[in-house]
Amino acid sequence: MTGRQWLSHPMRPRERVLAALAGRPIDRPAVICPTSIATEALMDQVDAPFPQAHREAELMTRLAETAYTHIGFDSIMPVFSIVQESAALGCEVEWADKTNWPTCTGSLARCADEIRIPDDVLNKPDILCVLESIAELKRRWGDEVAIIGKTMGPWTLGYHVFGTQRFLLMTVDDPDEVKRSLEVLKELTVLFGIAQIEAGADVLTLPDHATGDLVRAAYYRDFLQDIHTELVGRIPCPLILHICGATEDRMPYIRETGFDAFHFDSKNDVRRSLEVMQGKCQLVGNINNPQTLFCATADSVREEVRQALDAGLTMVAPECALPLACPMENLKAIPETIRQWSIERQGAIVEKSN
Repeated sequence: MTGRQWLSHPMRPRERVLAALAGRPIDRPAVICPTSIATEALMDQVDAPFPQAHREAELMTRLAETAYTHIGFDSIMPVFSIVQESAALGCEVEWADKTNWPTCTGSLARCADEIRIPDDVLNKPDILCVLESIAELKRRWGDEVAIIGKTMGPWTLGYHVFGTQRFLLMTVDDPDEVKRSLEVLKELTVLFGIAQIEAGADVLTLPDHATGDLVRAAYYRDFLQDIHTELVGRIPCPLILHICGATEDRMPYIRETGFDAFHFDSKNDVRRSLEVMQGKCQLVGNINNPQTLFCATADSVREEVRQALDAGLTMVAPECALPLACPMENLKAIPETIRQWSIERQGAIVEKSN
């Protein structure tokens, strides 16, 4: 990769991830999962099924660490759902089973004035579970593996509090009310994020689903860019923004927020995305979930990973939370391919120097 400095000595996974997020020299590309690596196969292997693994710290911990122990990733991320905070706010949640993701049902508020963040929100069971799991993961893995937490952004929390359809209609019918709501909800993003850092998280993913499938780039600029810039300043650790879907049109705005990295979808071209980010924000991604990791062969996974590496990506990851029935061999093909690619790159350097 043009301009990339490579180290000749091996790095520990945590060191590698933090260096890659900061754009510093690394020994090889990092392989992480900023969202969820949970699958039915992993649940079975460590006896930590959904929905219990969303709500019991020991099971959450046991399932999360399989990212490192069973798959070979450089990171561990224990927050498998996007509803922990919303459940703590009082949203109704359908926790589903091991074959499905939990979802918020109904709505909690009709306007910003009805949103209440409880004074004891950090002691709510579904919040406390995450904090206890992160603390235990930090105790077990210390400086060896990067521990990634997750704190939902205010836009996603708005979907849960108001209902997605109503929230999106509000952006058209009453944008000022949306902005007031985001101002309230961002405080929960900060509270939970800082609590996870204090528990031991090295990095936080901040999902905020202003996806190109639902809203135009101008919505990101007008509703979220300034708030995200503020969140970067208030949450004192490396932050990875996650937004699904086609997002190249809003990357120029994301680039200026100060996020350390952007976790991006396979709907976006790696080379074009790197050009847009101009080195101001690292990219993490963007291996396709439904067609490649879920349905294709391990050879197809290897090919897609190599394409991403050849295009210049230094942090490879599934594009979003994994399909729960994702085959194990396809997951393992990601770190295996990165290691093989790195060996070949080093061999080419040695051969060239001779």
